[in-house]
Amino acid sequence: MTWGFVTCGPNEALVISGFCYGKPNLVPGGRAFVWPVIQYCQRICLNTMTIQVDSPKVYTIQGVPLSVTGIAQVKIQGQNEEMLLTACEQFLGKPKQEIHEIALHTLEGHQRAIMGSMTVEEIYKDRKKFSKQVFEVASSDLVNMGITVVSYTIKDIRDEEGYLRALGLARTAEVKRDARIGEAEAKRETTIKEAMAEEERMAAKLINDTEIAKAQRDFELKKAAYDVEIQTKKAEAELAFELQAAKTKQRIKEEQMQIDVVERTQQIAVQEQEIQRRERELEATVRRPAEAEKFRLEKLAQANRTRIILEAEAEAETLRLKGEAESFAIQAKAKADAEQAMKKAEAWKEYKKAAIINMVLEALPKLAAEVAAPFENTKKVTMVASGDGDVGAVRLTNEIIQIVNKVPEMVTTLTGVKINDVMNM
Repeated sequence: MTWGFVTCGPNEALVISGFCYGKPNLVPGGRAFVWPVIQYCQRICLNTMTIQVDSPKVYTIQGVPLSVTGIAQVKIQGQNEEMLLTACEQFLGKPKQEIHEIALHTLEGHQRAIMGSMTVEEIYKDRKKFSKQVFEVASSDLVNMGITVVSYTIKDIRDEEGYLRALGLARTAEVKRDARIGEAEAKRETTIKEAMAEEERMAAKLINDTEIAKAQRDFELKKAAYDVEIQTKKAEAELAFELQAAKTKQRIKEEQMQIDVVERTQQIAVQEQEIQRRERELEATVRRPAEAEKFRLEKLAQANRTRIILEAEAEAETLRLKGEAESFAIQAKAKADAEQAMKKAEAWKEYKKAAIINMVLEALPKLAAEVAAPFENTKKVTMVASGDGDVGAVRLTNEIIQIVNKVPEMVTTLTGVKINDVMNM
């Protein structure tokens, strides 16, 4: 039991009944004093409720089934005491869900009834009219329950049979046709206007070009006159300038010539002084040194000639003495050789057999050395033997001895002299 001062928010209302009240005291969004025991306080919600109204497959007046989904906003009206009292009589103490169900069923029934009284085209094309009818019819019933319909709108319209799509295709074709016609007419009008604008532009351009040509002609005429006057003045000014420039150049040239005369006079004087200086310098640096050098060279030449004559005479004397010495030496050598040959011949006559033996004995080692010479450069000798003959160094030595034994035969073959016969003489 609630008693004392009781308050409520703006989205609810207090319903106080009992002692002192012939009918319930309604206090929306405020406060009130409640006596305990003798008075009873209840609350009713004033929040707006959103209701989705589905009407699947409702046959229109044409017999075409449609499915429509609407959205409604409803609430218990707290500002109107009569409606609030009616709502209290209907819904006080009931849960919010039950109030929602009652409003939903009411709205759905009116929505289906209005769909059955309209054609598909009216519902699809004029949704505002359909929403208005549902809103008005449903509001009249819900007001009697103390509920106000704040708003209603169609959320979706569905057609399982393809009727709406057919309407859309037909309408799309009409729109496309109208668009093509409109586009063609617009293009035609645009082309016409463009042609007219181009004609006007060309006419204006011709007029403008004519005016420009006239202005250009006048400008060229005036410019030509101005140019003649300017060229005349310019030529006069140039002639005057050239004349004055020629006079100035003449004066400058005369002054320059005077300057050149003075400079040349000074140059001549300078050159004369330079010639005198060079003559003195030549005298000091060339002539006198040249005479001294000439005298020196003459003396050197005379001394050199004397030296050459003396050297030639000394060399001739040396050659004469050398020739006489060489002649004497040759004669002495020839005489010695002749005496040696005579003594050798006499020795040969006396010692013929011993001399020959001595010569042969002296020649044999040389022959043996020449025969063995090829073996000095031999690094390896391979000998092949068969039977019971000697091998190795013994065989090699025997073969060399055999070669030496054949020397007398070789001498006989080469000279025709038989050593054995000589030895037996």
